[in-house]
Amino acid sequence: MGVYELAVPIGPKIRPKDPMSDTAVIQRRTVRVLMASVIPAGMGTSGGYAAAAVLAKNITGSGALAGIAAAGYGIGSATATLPLARFMARRGRRAGLVRGWSVASAGGLIAATAAILGLYPLLVVGTFLIGVGNATTLSARYAGSDLATEDSRARAIGFLVWASAFGSVFGPTVGLGPAGRLAGRLGLTELAGPYLLSVLMLAVAAFAVNAWLRPDPLVVAGGIEPEGRVSRPPVSRAFRRIWASPGARLAVLAMLIGQVVMVAVMTMTPLHMDDGGQSLQIIGLMISFHVVGMYFFAPVVGWLVDRIGPRRLVVVAGLLLFAGGEIASRTDPADRAGVFWGLFLIGLGWSFGLVAGSSLLTASVSVAARVEAQGAADLIMIGSGAAAGLMSGVVVQLSSYHALSHWSGIMALTLVAVPSVQMARRHGHRHEAPRSLGADQVASH
Repeated sequence: MGVYELAVPIGPKIRPKDPMSDTAVIQRRTVRVLMASVIPAGMGTSGGYAAAAVLAKNITGSGALAGIAAAGYGIGSATATLPLARFMARRGRRAGLVRGWSVASAGGLIAATAAILGLYPLLVVGTFLIGVGNATTLSARYAGSDLATEDSRARAIGFLVWASAFGSVFGPTVGLGPAGRLAGRLGLTELAGPYLLSVLMLAVAAFAVNAWLRPDPLVVAGGIEPEGRVSRPPVSRAFRRIWASPGARLAVLAMLIGQVVMVAVMTMTPLHMDDGGQSLQIIGLMISFHVVGMYFFAPVVGWLVDRIGPRRLVVVAGLLLFAGGEIASRTDPADRAGVFWGLFLIGLGWSFGLVAGSSLLTASVSVAARVEAQGAADLIMIGSGAAAGLMSGVVVQLSSYHALSHWSGIMALTLVAVPSVQMARRHGHRHEAPRSLGADQVASH
């Protein structure tokens, strides 16, 4: 029996239950449980990713093979997005999150075994599976929006993006520090420590969701596909649904451009600073400053999206990404301030694009089509970012870091042009509709 079917007797001191009140209570509980879950999940995935290249280099002695092992994380994340979304569409958010984080926990165990035995192929497999955990953590932001009202949807997404930052920031520090030392005391290689941390933290996240994410928000929202379907629909259906909606297309564009600009410039900035003789500590501080821009202000970004509207905030994302790219492009390798502020603004622009895009996508597709469209959007976003990371080195090799950052910023201006055109058209249609449409047509338009 669903939440809305509860029968409450009416007496002198008993009032009927308000369905919206029930939904609000479930939504608050859902967001709290998800926030508590994405923190350990983020620690598990980021800690495992941070150790991949170093461990692979130690095992094989090859920088190229080390890069392949680290790339397995992004490949696993991209590969898992659509299957995970389709599983959630049939079974619900709780079952999907539990499965994704459990698979990633198993990946941590495989990678820990690789570290102990010195087996490179196992490391590649383990890193790939840990990447599935990253896709699962990304999908949690959508679970937080299933029952949100229109004026609180982006705020819920923002809080989950913000919570995931704690795990992402502390995962490498704990994994390569205390967890590594503990592994050493147990007679294991210290690089097994981050993966043992992954096993534990991802299992904690899966347990928390399985125990407390009840009722399932997607079930309450009515987004579960009907049972007994004879055949599974083609994968292309999710992409067609996105293409059919101008709002969904803009949402995916915002997430895609933000990811491409952020990954392309971020990948090459440490090498650019190293060319200027800057210390590893300064480079590490730059990365931390960038991560602050990405995650710290996400709840504020969500609040602004709910108040001002996602299309306007996509424009802001484009301006921030452009400004960050231009500042970074005009900074010499030996200088610090330019890359610090440039990468901070790029991180902040990424946050605006992700939160505004996720909210707009959720609002632009029906409840029945929502989960698959979200999975397709994340596949596009993650896949494009991975390609940008690979191509950024080629661009710098053929041209320069300055050119990479400059043209990345120019690309971000797409997020200023496209939503501005859409808003202008919507404004024009509202003025033209009374003259050219009947009353019923105006309402549907």
